[in-house]
Amino acid sequence: MKHIGRTHFAYLLAICLAAGACKGTAKDKGEDEDILHKAPFLSLTDSINQSAPAGQPSLYFRRAERLAHNNFHELAALDYRRSWDENPEEATGLRYAATLTIIGQTAKAEKLLLDCRRRYPANPSFSNMLGDLYQQSGKTKEAIQVYDDQLRSDSTNFEAWYEKGLLLERAKDTTGALLALQKAYTIQPITTYALELAHLYAESSNPEALTLADEVLRKDLNHELLDPLFIKGIYYSNTGLYKKAIENFDSCIARDWKFTDAYLEKGIVLYHQKKYEEAQTIFQLSVKVSNTYPDGYFWIGRCYEATGHKEEARIFYQRALALDKDFKEAAEGIKRLK
Repeated sequence: MKHIGRTHFAYLLAICLAAGACKGTAKDKGEDEDILHKAPFLSLTDSINQSAPAGQPSLYFRRAERLAHNNFHELAALDYRRSWDENPEEATGLRYAATLTIIGQTAKAEKLLLDCRRRYPANPSFSNMLGDLYQQSGKTKEAIQVYDDQLRSDSTNFEAWYEKGLLLERAKDTTGALLALQKAYTIQPITTYALELAHLYAESSNPEALTLADEVLRKDLNHELLDPLFIKGIYYSNTGLYKKAIENFDSCIARDWKFTDAYLEKGIVLYHQKKYEEAQTIFQLSVKVSNTYPDGYFWIGRCYEATGHKEEARIFYQRALALDKDFKEAAEGIKRLK
C-alpha cells in the first residue's frame, strides 16, 4: 500500500508546476533577458524597470509567480530571491523554498526554511516543508527531529504524529511507528490514518488490522476501496489463513483488474503452499497487467527455480534485474543458479 502523507510540500510544488512538466530552462544571461522581454512577462519587466525600489519586491514576486506557472523555475527562483531579499514575507519564503527544491538546490532550500522558521515561528508551513524536504533527501533523523519539535509545541498535531510514524516505519522501528500512527488516528480518525495503521498491524500479524479494515469497508458505500481488502489479505497471508487471503486478493482484483500488488500477493500465497504452477499463472498475469513490474518477473523465476527449470529461472531473474538494478534478491538468484 502506498503511503499518503501530508500535502504541504506537494501543494506548493503543484502551484509551481501548474502548467505541466518542466520546460527547458534558459541557458545563458542573454537568453534569460530575451524571455523576460517577451509575453507574458514583458509588462512586468517594464514595470520593474520603471518602478521605484520600494515597489519592486511585489513586482518581482508577481513575475516569479508567472515564470513558475510557465515552468521557467530557475528564472522564477531569481525573482523570488530578489523579492525575499528586499521584503522577506512569509508567502515569498514558501514559494522561494519550493522553487529551489524543484531546481535541485535543496541545500539552499534547507537554509532558507530554517531561516523562515526562526522568523515566523507561528507558521507551521515552514516546519512542514522542512520535514518533507528532509524526507525527500533521505535525512530521516533530521525529519523526525522536525516533527518532534512540532509535537513539543503541540502534542495534538496529528499530521506530525502521522509523518513521524511513516518515517519510523521506514526506519524499521515498528513499535515506534505503531505508537505514532495510533496517536495520529486517535486525534484525527480519518481513513488515510486508519489504513496506514491497519497495514502496519497486518504486517505485524496483529488482528487489529481486521478491525480497522472492516471499519473502513463499512463506510465504503460505493464498494470502491481496494486497500482495506488488500490489508486483510496481507493479514491472513501472514497468519497462514491462505484461503481467506486469496479471497480478499481476488476481491481486490474484481474491483480493479489492474491492481498488480493483489496478483503478486495472491501468487506468493500459492507459492508458499507449493502450488508452483498455479502461482506462476498468477505471476504471469501480473506482468501482463504491467510489463514493467520487476516483482512479477522475479516470482516467475522463483517458480521456475522451484520446479527445477534453472535456465528459465535465470532469464526471469535477469528481466527483473533489468527493470530494477537494485533488486538484490534477483541478483542473488542469478548468482545462485550459476
